[in-house]
Amino acid sequence: MEATVEQKLKSLFYLQLIDNKIYRIQNVRGELPMEVSDLEDDLAGLNVRIDNLKKEMEQLKASIDENKASIKNSNTLIGKYETQQTNVKNNREYLALTKEVEMQKLEIMASEKKIKDFQGQIEYKKEQMESTKNQLEERKTDLEHKKDELANITKETQKEEDYLTTKRDEASAVIDDRLRNAYNRVRLNVKNRLAVVSIDRDACAGCFSKIPPQRQLDIRMRKKIIVCENCGRIIVDNELAEDVRVQLEEAIGEVTHA
Repeated sequence: MEATVEQKLKSLFYLQLIDNKIYRIQNVRGELPMEVSDLEDDLAGLNVRIDNLKKEMEQLKASIDENKASIKNSNTLIGKYETQQTNVKNNREYLALTKEVEMQKLEIMASEKKIKDFQGQIEYKKEQMESTKNQLEERKTDLEHKKDELANITKETQKEEDYLTTKRDEASAVIDDRLRNAYNRVRLNVKNRLAVVSIDRDACAGCFSKIPPQRQLDIRMRKKIIVCENCGRIIVDNELAEDVRVQLEEAIGEVTHA
């Protein structure tokens, strides 16, 4: 059975009051949920950076080991060539071995230089690691504080918000898609987020444009949905608005004090 216009008007204003309260609850939390999310992203990024630094240092240590092995091999070859020099038959063979010894000594010098460079890079990365770990601990502390703050605020309002969310779904179900879409469109396009308002001193409580007496009478009759000719907000009469407001406040009171 389709809802009457009066039922739709009550549901629309009920929906508006609920959205107002949910919006205020979320405002109390402010930027905390976003700050928590940003800090969690920072922690993830810092952990990735620490892992990458560890891998880079392991690669540098492996390169140092390779060059140490190269030095050891060169020293072995130098010993071999110098032994062979004592048994050469002519000057040409001696000079050739001397050249091989010099080549291996150059290889040793190059490897030693690389080892020194790699060790310098490791020290620099250790400093980066220490700095990153300090940042990580600072972010962890910040995140714990923000989470505690958010948890305390959420604990105070969660029961009310859960109840409001349930009631919002119930109110939405009474309203047809066309009305619900119109409500959402107006609400998103106005600064105060009011899509359904009452009459305030013979004027629309949303934009304060005067409402003619005959139109006010039509609003009080609750026979059709009437919107403000100036701002497009849906207008309900004050008696209906007050009844719905009292109904919601009493319901919330029962839930939050249960």
